[in-house]
Amino acid sequence: MGLTKQYLRYVASAVFGVIGSQKGNIVFVTLRGEKGRYVAVPACEHVFIWDLRKGEKILILQGLKQEVTCLCPSPDGLHLAVGYEDGSIRIFSLLSGEGNVTFNGHKAAITTLKYDQLGGRLASGSKDTDVIVWDVINESGLYRLKGHKDAITQALFLREKNLLVTSGKDTMVKWWDLDTQHCFKTMVGHRTEVWGLVLVSEEKRLITGASDSELRVWDIAYLQEIEDLEEPDPKKIKGSSPGIQDTLEAEDGTFEMDEAPEDRILSCRKAGSIMREGRDRVVNLAVEKTGRILACHGTDSVLELFCILSKEEIKKKMDKKMKKARKKAKLHSCKGEEEDPEVNVEMSLQDEIQRVTNIKTSAKIKSFDLIHSPQGELKAVFLLQNNLVELYSLNPSLPTPQPVRTSRITIGGHRSDVRTLSFSSDNIAVLSAAADSIKIWNRSTLQCIRTMTCEYALCSFFVPGDRQVVIGTKTGKLQLYDLASGNLLETIDAHDGALWSMSLSPDQRGFVTGGADKSVKFWDFELVKDENSTQKRLSVKQTRTLQLDEDVLCVSYSPNQKLLAVSLLDCTVKIFYVDTLKFFLSLYGHKLPVICMDISYDGALIATGSADRNVKIWGLDFGDCHKSLFAHDDSVMYLQFVPKSHLFFTAGKDHKIKQWDADKFEHIQTLEGHHQEIWCLAVSPSGDYVVSSSHDKSLRLWERTREPLILEEEREMEREAEYEESVAKEDQPAVPGETQGDSYFTGKKTIETVKAAERIMEAIELYREETAKMKEHKAICKAAGKEVPLPTNPILMAYGSISPSAYVLEIFKGIRSSELEESLLVLPFSYVPDILKLFNEFIQLGSDVELICRCLFFLLRIHFGQITSNQMLVPVIEKLRETTISKVSQVRDVIGFNMAGLDYLKRECEAKSEVMFFADATSHLEEKKRKRKKREKLILTLT
Repeated sequence: MGLTKQYLRYVASAVFGVIGSQKGNIVFVTLRGEKGRYVAVPACEHVFIWDLRKGEKILILQGLKQEVTCLCPSPDGLHLAVGYEDGSIRIFSLLSGEGNVTFNGHKAAITTLKYDQLGGRLASGSKDTDVIVWDVINESGLYRLKGHKDAITQALFLREKNLLVTSGKDTMVKWWDLDTQHCFKTMVGHRTEVWGLVLVSEEKRLITGASDSELRVWDIAYLQEIEDLEEPDPKKIKGSSPGIQDTLEAEDGTFEMDEAPEDRILSCRKAGSIMREGRDRVVNLAVEKTGRILACHGTDSVLELFCILSKEEIKKKMDKKMKKARKKAKLHSCKGEEEDPEVNVEMSLQDEIQRVTNIKTSAKIKSFDLIHSPQGELKAVFLLQNNLVELYSLNPSLPTPQPVRTSRITIGGHRSDVRTLSFSSDNIAVLSAAADSIKIWNRSTLQCIRTMTCEYALCSFFVPGDRQVVIGTKTGKLQLYDLASGNLLETIDAHDGALWSMSLSPDQRGFVTGGADKSVKFWDFELVKDENSTQKRLSVKQTRTLQLDEDVLCVSYSPNQKLLAVSLLDCTVKIFYVDTLKFFLSLYGHKLPVICMDISYDGALIATGSADRNVKIWGLDFGDCHKSLFAHDDSVMYLQFVPKSHLFFTAGKDHKIKQWDADKFEHIQTLEGHHQEIWCLAVSPSGDYVVSSSHDKSLRLWERTREPLILEEEREMEREAEYEESVAKEDQPAVPGETQGDSYFTGKKTIETVKAAERIMEAIELYREETAKMKEHKAICKAAGKEVPLPTNPILMAYGSISPSAYVLEIFKGIRSSELEESLLVLPFSYVPDILKLFNEFIQLGSDVELICRCLFFLLRIHFGQITSNQMLVPVIEKLRETTISKVSQVRDVIGFNMAGLDYLKRECEAKSEVMFFADATSHLEEKKRKRKKREKLILTLT
């Protein structure tokens, strides 16, 4: 089939205009050895790393399609774990910016991510109510913890003990013993969702935040376990006398039940509450690394800071109180009494946890992060609701600490949604305007080159010559700006209602505006004398008015400037002659008002997009409807023809941009990327670029490539994508001993795991074929009495003429560690006997013992019944048992030896520690310089 008509593909080129999106959280990251300077923020599907000092974006961690919902830096500062809307987790290296590890296990958005103290394990909580603990080093899932009945809000590892504590929207706080992977304690003392929890005071205290204005404080007592030799596996508790109650009374009179008294690892008692100033729910509750400063915020713009005092500070405080009380008592007691009266001072929770101050930000807080610098300064960074990042610093040790805003990132985006976009005539500058500002961007560098304050903008265009821009506002004003100086030249009251639409006349001498006051006004550009200078400046004057019966939503000139199309609130489009303003045609057929329209370059077609989700293509000669297309799943918000063609783009509230052919009425391609409704788009005069804006605060640039697009192939790709999505949604294979829908394994079936299983199956089939060929070849050689050349399989040749069994091993090595179990789970049992025989070979050779044992034990676990009942496999299993035990102990010995060697080297290095490392030497030098400067300052002040 020949190419009947060639279309060119548009691809996503860049995301800009977004500083930080709302769904995820902001975190400090360590880059180039500096702490407290760089922050990672979610930006739609990507993660941006911003330099707070310079206000520049220095790194983008590229996402795929799904929005980022959670970030967590690793304890060593080298990696960043990123959770996504679809439940996947990726771990990025902050040095290279690449995501090497992917975990798929959750079915819904990730809500919390936390590393343990060493950074070897990662706990993830999700909206699907599960908590999964992942092994980061082995890149695999360890176990899934089920028990919560609603979305998880927080999960924390304990430092000293192998325990995990989680909170959820089901009002529960659960304690998990990770050795046995079961929940040994559920705290039911909350009436509402638990939105956050932190561990403080060396993990002896738990503080929880719920939907009211109190932070509940719980005392944790760890009960010592003693091994009792008489019983097989008891956990007896020191002093487990009747004195320790088996049911602890929670705050509101409900009883807290433990599963059995002997299963108790710790006890939790409510110590009291700290009152917040905010009346609404706790959104985020966090404590900085040293555990001294506790911070929380609600749905407003205030962050409340509390200081958790150490034991020494509390003791000092109590001594002071005691002294005061004694003095008081002495004064009150009768003069005649000689001995000291008895004094008793109670220590309250308010003495231990003190309010420090509040930080008031410029807008509602979405998330925050704290860091304590070595100089005793506390830095707090905020991601705000209006696409803004702010950094505050304060010194909490002062009596009245004053927070100071040290930096903010504002240039890179608007505070509100962008409602209008325009390209300059040279395709280089892009104008975006929102409720409070206009920004001019350089299309190639994506840098913001001008920011000008304006009223609520609805429409805009560059004046011919690209030196000025005109904005139409919600209050009906026209605002004229000069780009070189960034000044507002003039504001004209054009309409009484909103100025919905403007169209530049093809002769470029004027323009037309349409507004909610039911009128269309014609304007001409003119040069007027400027009062402030000798030169003339640009201005506009009104020439004519066309009064109509309905509000005007959209206006458009035909390219020959003979006709003017006007879309009205009565769902019709009226066409008038420009010269006489006489009525020419009425285009009716839409069920809801036409929001957007455009006329093609030759004036033959007009395309209209409506809130009824349809696009209609009309002939402009007779006003006949050529075709009605069901374009989007929600209102069509914007429509524009590609210059010099009959192709046009539409943008919808369904988050999609689509390209159509107005001659063939074909849907050409869909541009997906935005995560919220799209408000507007602009096609560059050359047709090479499209820029779009959305409610997700992002602007996206799409670029036309030279790659031809064939419609049949495009439809085929869409069908394949649909199939791949449906594969992941199919039922999981059944595992003996497990109830349906109750998956113990941490993985989840994805198209990748299915493909990996298919690769294993193909490798085993190739191995079977090749071994059969080998047997045949031997028989032929025997019969012929000489060596006959054996034809080599091309696949094995591609791998460097390896043996079939080595090829199978290569395939196993090629599967991602995080997808290994899941791909073995979907493997049919008919392949397992061959795999077990091959595993025996591999282990005997000592190749990849760890990987092979992991696969082997997993296969034995899921196919236990079938393997044990199969007589043929008994000798294989016997051999496997012998070889596995000996080889694993060998590997263990090697690792033990290496560990001992490393320990020895470490001790040697420590012995030579008088030789300083470079980094230590430089920091030492800097410290000396700092001290010298301080001394000099002191001398100066004294003199």
